[in-house]
Amino acid sequence: MTDISTTCQDDTEQAARRAARLKKRYRAERRFRFYGQAAIGMAGLILVFLLGSIIFSSLPAFTHHHVTLDIEISTDQIDDEDLAASNWLGMVRAGLRTHFPYVTKRSEKRTLYKFLSLGAVDNVRDYVMANPQAIGKTLPLSLPLSDDIDLVLKGLIDRNLPPDERVVSDAELDWLDRLVSENRVSEKFAVQLFTNGDSREPEIAGLKGALYGSLLTLLVTLIVSFPLGVLAAIYLQEIAPKNRLTQLIEVNINNLAAVPSIVYGLLGLAVFINFFHLPRSAPLVGGLVLALMTLPRIIIPTRAAFASIPPSIREAALGVGASRLQVIMHHVLPLALPGILTGTIIGLAQAAGETAPLLMIGMMAFIVDTPTEITSKATVLPAQIYMWANNPERAFQARTSAGIVVLLSMLLLVNGAAIYLRKRFEKRW
Repeated sequence: MTDISTTCQDDTEQAARRAARLKKRYRAERRFRFYGQAAIGMAGLILVFLLGSIIFSSLPAFTHHHVTLDIEISTDQIDDEDLAASNWLGMVRAGLRTHFPYVTKRSEKRTLYKFLSLGAVDNVRDYVMANPQAIGKTLPLSLPLSDDIDLVLKGLIDRNLPPDERVVSDAELDWLDRLVSENRVSEKFAVQLFTNGDSREPEIAGLKGALYGSLLTLLVTLIVSFPLGVLAAIYLQEIAPKNRLTQLIEVNINNLAAVPSIVYGLLGLAVFINFFHLPRSAPLVGGLVLALMTLPRIIIPTRAAFASIPPSIREAALGVGASRLQVIMHHVLPLALPGILTGTIIGLAQAAGETAPLLMIGMMAFIVDTPTEITSKATVLPAQIYMWANNPERAFQARTSAGIVVLLSMLLLVNGAAIYLRKRFEKRW
């Protein structure tokens, strides 16, 4: 009887210990699940805060204030032989003096002339050249204000500060208040952000040149890296014998994917510019450098895409008499295409955000003109953002954030295209 009771007691204690261990394991699993969820939530909050701060700081760059002034298109100021060479600046200044006739001192006039953006002259010229019938008339034209006045209207410059602590004088504030009271000031979408090239004046600086430069550079990158990367991956995965040489090549390709991007810039400077004497600051050289950097990022996912194809596909094709080349081109390559396109697009998206390698080949230069050829002088969007971030004018802060928003939008579109193509062509086994 004693042995039976002792055995039952031992079984009860063992069951209790097992239950305690089970509860402890469940608690550990719940804690681990909580830690994972907390990590994801924290990462999401940081990402939302980062993107929110960038978007919020970029909002002032997407609008600009204009003032409507009565500008006389005087025939005395028009050059009949060359309309573009007419005295447009004199017409704009005359319009300002008409609205503020009490400004007579030379120093006050210099301040008054800075009230408008330098782009106001371009606006008047472009309007008259598009409407020659306006010559000889006085027209109400909407002209952009200077960046400092625009920041005052947006509340980014505190007008209540002492005069020696703000960049806008009391006279300019009085002129601004008068124009506002006359309902001559309006806020418009900043089209020039996307239609103008770079400029020293923030209110007329735009991203057009950088966007064109990025597109031309990525075009060269795609043309060079995609066929070379896919062909190299096909050879290494499907044709090359498995020996020490191919293993060495595979290891080096994997290592090249981890090489700092600045090294590729040094390589491009030494080879493409100093040896082959290709044009500096050109999308051609930038595209070649980025193609070298992108090649490992295309070869590796392309090989993975080929490796994911079931061997039965190859065996079935070989069984019906197809050659090895036919097996690759007619069966394996079409099935691996989603993975190839995904890897290529993601590699190009990463190349689109690179700055360091392009710094070494001179694509950080101040370029006003929009490039039209791959050999034209150009800059790219990340480089443009970097240069704007170094400018002292406060209006360039919003321009910098706006450039980041545009760059992120491009990258989101590219990654969205990769996801769509993968879902569109993906085959399930």
